[in-house]
Amino acid sequence: MSLDDTLLALADPTRRAILARLSTGEARVTDVAAPFPISLNSVSKHIRILERARLVRRRRHGREHRLALNPKPLDAVAKWVEAQRRLWAWRLGELDQILRREKP
Repeated sequence: MSLDDTLLALADPTRRAILARLSTGEARVTDVAAPFPISLNSVSKHIRILERARLVRRRRHGREHRLALNPKPLDAVAKWVEAQRRLWAWRLGELDQILRREKP
């Protein structure tokens, strides 16, 4: 699982909408695709990107393909974002102290 793959998958609003739909529970591929004004083939490409990032799991039951959200990669994103937030908060705090000391 790559942070880059996860961030790439999250960068697109269609893929985020697919994840939002799957956050309510498992669904058939055709049901996931139904609300989008794009072809089933286009939605399938988005789903493959989500699968590559391991944000979505596919289960086959006969001819039916069912998708489920896998939130685990989001934990890695949240951890990275929090580390960046802490780093920049510290850096800005340091800059603030320097500027306050230089103020006449």
